Amino acid sequence: MANISMDAVLLLIDLQKGFDSPVWGSRNNPGAEANIAKLLQYWRESGRQVIHVKHMSTEANSPLRPGQPGNDFKDDFAPLGDEVVFEKQVNSAFIGTKLDRHLRIEGTSTLVIAGLTTDHCVSTSTRMSSNLGFETYLVADACATFNRTGHDGKKYSADEVHALALASLHQEFATIMSTAQIVAACEKMEPALST
Repeated sequence: MANISMDAVLLLIDLQKGFDSPVWGSRNNPGAEANIAKLLQYWRESGRQVIHVKHMSTEANSPLRPGQPGNDFKDDFAPLGDEVVFEKQVNSAFIGTKLDRHLRIEGTSTLVIAGLTTDHCVSTSTRMSSNLGFETYLVADACATFNRTGHDGKKYSADEVHALALASLHQEFATIMSTAQIVAACEKMEPALST
C-alpha cells in the first residue's frame, strides 16, 4: 500500500447542492458524501491542507449557475477558516484558476481527489493533475456520477459510467483507492512527525 505524504492536499471537486437536482438523472454511490466527510474530517484533524473547487456554470439552465441555490456548497462541505476555494467554469480545476500556482507555492507534490462527477470534472482534474506532475490519488468510493446516453443512443447506468471512468484513470493517471485505504496510507506517515 502507498504511503501518502503529509503535504498531500485533499482536493474536493464540485460538492454543490445543484447536483441534488433530478435534472441530472440517476446517480450511483449514495454513500459518496459520507466517505468524503470522513476524508474531510481526517484531513482537518491531521492538519493537512484542504482545497475546495466550485463550478460556476455559464449555462443558463444549469443548477450550478451563480445566483442559483444549487451553486452553494452542500451544507457538510462548506469551507472552513483558511481553506482555499477555486472557482472554475470548465471541467478541469486547473484551467482558468490559480490552483496549479497555489500548489507550487505551497510545495505540494501529492493530491487526493474526491467529489462530483466521476467521469466529468473529477476525471478531467485527475488527468491534469497527473499530467502536471503531481502524485495523484483518486478515491473511488468518494465520488459519484449519473447515467449517460452515448452518441449512438445506448444507455449506460451510473454504475457503469463510474466503473469505466475509474478503469480509464487507473495506473495511467492516478492510483485508485478507497476511503479506508487512503486514511490508512496517511496514518502510516503519522509516526514520522514525532521522530
